[in-house]
Amino acid sequence: MEIKPIAYFRSPFSGKFGIPRQAGLAQELRGQIVFESEFRSADALRGLEGFDYLWLIWEFSGNPDSAAGFQATVRPPRLGGNQRVGVFASRSPFRPNPLGLSSVRLESIDYEAKGPDGKPLGPVINVLGADLMDLTPIYDIKPYVVYSDSHPCARSGFVDSAVWEPLEVIIPDCSGGSGIDLEALREVLALDPRPHYHDDPSREYGMSFSGKEVRFKVAGRVLTVLSIS
Repeated sequence: MEIKPIAYFRSPFSGKFGIPRQAGLAQELRGQIVFESEFRSADALRGLEGFDYLWLIWEFSGNPDSAAGFQATVRPPRLGGNQRVGVFASRSPFRPNPLGLSSVRLESIDYEAKGPDGKPLGPVINVLGADLMDLTPIYDIKPYVVYSDSHPCARSGFVDSAVWEPLEVIIPDCSGGSGIDLEALREVLALDPRPHYHDDPSREYGMSFSGKEVRFKVAGRVLTVLSIS
């Protein structure tokens, strides 16, 4: 079987650092699904407006090492990056086939969208809560169906026992930040973008968000933004 991208994702993240580790954790984080020219068909999306959520099947394109060979175990961030579990008991991006699966909220469909050059791009799907890097290839889109896709009483393995709390995020008025969605940024930072084995309050971190560099430090459970430039 050969597959090819039907679309590419547009995201505030130009790199992997800072991207939420699961979809839906940063609910205000906006992104767009921009179709390749041969798939830009309003008919292909007929009826999609009736669904609140979508499944995206995509490629871990930011992980060139994923093709380095089969690794049977991985270290999930939820376990602090120190314990190993089987790769098929995880959502690690380092898999035999580098495919991701994300459930995202459908915000709107822009049938008249145009690119920076004024050429038609529509239909473009606007979504919320995605965990994808900018220009991630998307291979398929399917509607989320509650009666078959939702299992509210299901066990979640090691995730159930790994208690996690979001960080308190402080963004001083003097840090900058004009022109970006600060609420989405606050949600992303509250998820703690650092590697989970890092705990150095003097260490300064940086990540790209909406074309700007965000610098921050973490002390205890408080993350303080130093600058947005």
